[in-house]
Amino acid sequence: MSTTRTPKVSERVAPKPADPQPAKKKRGEDDDGPDFRTLLHAWLESHRASMADSLRRLGKQPIGSFFTCLVMAVALSMPMGLSLLLKNVEQLGGSWQRAAQISLYLKLDAGSRDGEALRDEIKGMPGVADAQYVSREQALEEFQQQSGLGEALRELPDNPLPGVVVVTPTEVDKPALDALRQRLSELPRVEVAQLDLVWVERLAAILKLGDRFVFGLAVMLISALLLVIGNTIRLHIENRRVEIEVIKLVGGTDAYVRRPFLYMGALYGLGAGLLAWGILAFGLNWLNEAVVGLSGLYGSDFALGGVPASDGLSLLIGAVLLGYIGAWIAVARHLNELAPR
Repeated sequence: MSTTRTPKVSERVAPKPADPQPAKKKRGEDDDGPDFRTLLHAWLESHRASMADSLRRLGKQPIGSFFTCLVMAVALSMPMGLSLLLKNVEQLGGSWQRAAQISLYLKLDAGSRDGEALRDEIKGMPGVADAQYVSREQALEEFQQQSGLGEALRELPDNPLPGVVVVTPTEVDKPALDALRQRLSELPRVEVAQLDLVWVERLAAILKLGDRFVFGLAVMLISALLLVIGNTIRLHIENRRVEIEVIKLVGGTDAYVRRPFLYMGALYGLGAGLLAWGILAFGLNWLNEAVVGLSGLYGSDFALGGVPASDGLSLLIGAVLLGYIGAWIAVARHLNELAPR
């Protein structure tokens, strides 16, 4: 007869242990890695270290760094200086638009009220910067003073000169000026609308020549500047060739290798921009002494203006960008050659 055996307590199945509680995650961590704030802090710290390293290396060679910035500053200051001189020359004796004024000779029976009303009407027309009315009496008085025939003109029974409305256009452009002259000639009380188109063409050709010369010079000097900064960065790369090869051997990215040289190029550009700004300010001030003396002999108070703050800031930003671009080109060219074999 078989009996049923009761299992001992020790032989009973023990309950499964409870799953351990997961460790609490640190603040800012998740399953995918560090959060955005940590990555941003690391990125900023990397840039700060690269910039500090570039400053330290430039500070080790102060004389060489200064002369490199000086060469770049001369290349930057020449086209900017010529452009500023052209702007100052345009203001000599008034704006260039005054040289392209349209003279409206009124009919002899037009009185002062007619001339003033016509002047006010013309001022509101598009393409007109200003309009002035010269009465018949004023025209005769000016002609007597300029011609030297004052005594003979006084013997005339009547004033033969008409009233004139002098119109100053907003821009010196031959097609626009011709269209404006045609429109003004159709106004009432206008006998003749005269415009010296030959002078306008000569003036436009001179301005165009000056602009093209400045543009061509700027392109040439900017190309030379890129070559200077590229060659300078190339020398820095050659001096650090072994270091760069080791960095790439242990897994350093191209961006990590490139970053210090880009900061170095931008710092070269910043120094060159500041030097160029100073050269332009000093040069214009030095040249202004002779210009003031010459203009004083002609009874004029013309003087050269300094470097406007907007132009100076544009020069500074452009210099930094050129230094950055030149460094990028130089590094991109040599980066593949430094790959570990």
